[in-house]
Amino acid sequence: VTTESGAAVRAQLCGRMRKFRIRVILGDRVTVALSPYDLTHGMIVFRDK
Repeated sequence: VTTESGAAVRAQLCGRMRKFRIRVILGDRVTVALSPYDLTHGMIVFRDK
């Protein structure tokens, strides 16, 4: 995932998105929750429409 500021973040789907099988494809805008311990890791928590 590339942020608006240009930083690269390795992100995976959160559990609820996996549970309801919400698909994310290349080019989708998403909301990412970053880890407080490592700013290069995060969870995709929302797919914008």
